[in-house]
Amino acid sequence: MSDPVLSLSDARLSLSGNAGPVDILHGITLSVNRGEAVALTGPSGSGKSSLLMLMGGLERATGGSVMALGRDLTAMNEDQLARFRREHMGVVFQSFHLIPTMTALENVATPLELAGHADAFDRAEAELAAVGLGHRAGHYPSQMSGGEQQRVALARALAPRPEILLADEPTGNLDGANGAVIMDMLMDLSAKRDATLVLVTHAPELARRCDREIRLRDGQLDTPVAREAAE
Repeated sequence: MSDPVLSLSDARLSLSGNAGPVDILHGITLSVNRGEAVALTGPSGSGKSSLLMLMGGLERATGGSVMALGRDLTAMNEDQLARFRREHMGVVFQSFHLIPTMTALENVATPLELAGHADAFDRAEAELAAVGLGHRAGHYPSQMSGGEQQRVALARALAPRPEILLADEPTGNLDGANGAVIMDMLMDLSAKRDATLVLVTHAPELARRCDREIRLRDGQLDTPVAREAAE
């Protein structure tokens, strides 16, 4: 029986441009079930990242509805959206977005502290160990490689134990070896935590590791590929 965690119905996104509104997404209707790993693929400019931003409430749909865990994101104000993401979602971007003046441990612990977790630093330490960086907890981002910084970002996203994990080209700034390590950790840890994973990627080999692939073209759904059928 399906258990939708994310559900979009006729979701649309238009942004203001110099020449007037620009339509980015055109009537997207789809569901992502609990525990699924889903890849969003398609050419550059097809709307993959914009769709991910709608799912995370980081962009507000200009039409239709976006539901997450039974809550209507389009009906929330910015404070409600921020609180909802903090409590239920983890986000990993292509750029690491670490705070340069904080150590790896502080970068992971700070969101937990803001969420009111008394054991924030203990949890942060455990998450850094889970991504193989327990020995780098006291280092600053400038003292770490790109692969290490992305592992810190992954630990930060997973530390609150989110039900939904969103990743936007998480290996895009990394070489092949570091990218493979990040993907192994992302897939393994999200599965172990029973988190629903939605991943934007250009890499076919990463998409093949997901349960399902959803292709976009020109802001619309292309042909979804069920992994079982493809194999």
